[in-house]
Amino acid sequence: MLACVRASGLKLTPQRMAIVRELAADPTHPTAQELFERLRTTLPTMSFATVYNTLDALAAAGLCAALSLAPGPSRFDPNMKPHHHAVCDLCGEVRDIPSDAVRAPTAARALPAAPGFEVRSVEQIYRGVCAACAAGAARRPGRAASPTSRARTA
Repeated sequence: MLACVRASGLKLTPQRMAIVRELAADPTHPTAQELFERLRTTLPTMSFATVYNTLDALAAAGLCAALSLAPGPSRFDPNMKPHHHAVCDLCGEVRDIPSDAVRAPTAARALPAAPGFEVRSVEQIYRGVCAACAAGAARRPGRAASPTSRARTA
């Protein structure tokens, strides 16, 4: 990803390189705040604005995507290949799902229901409970029924 940053014309400062490395190594689509918290121990003079502005510049250059998958801050995704997302309703974890792993509708030239709107890409978002949250709920005594089990009993 650093080579792509250099090729896009963005200056590679030590702070930017650290942010890019951290983002590229993290499959969970971190927020700017999460990246800031992780990096401030090694770069104590770096500001939150530096992290946010770097992520904004990367997104503007097409090197990452800013995602609004749930209430709260944007998450940043360095994977620019077509893919879908799985979002945990309990902890907010976000994971990529390769687009070839799911039968997705193909992008059409235009949407009949939205005249003049041309589809650039199609993304599916799967919402549910991740394995870690499901395992934690299963271990807790007296746990409440999951949204899925409530739906089956209703």
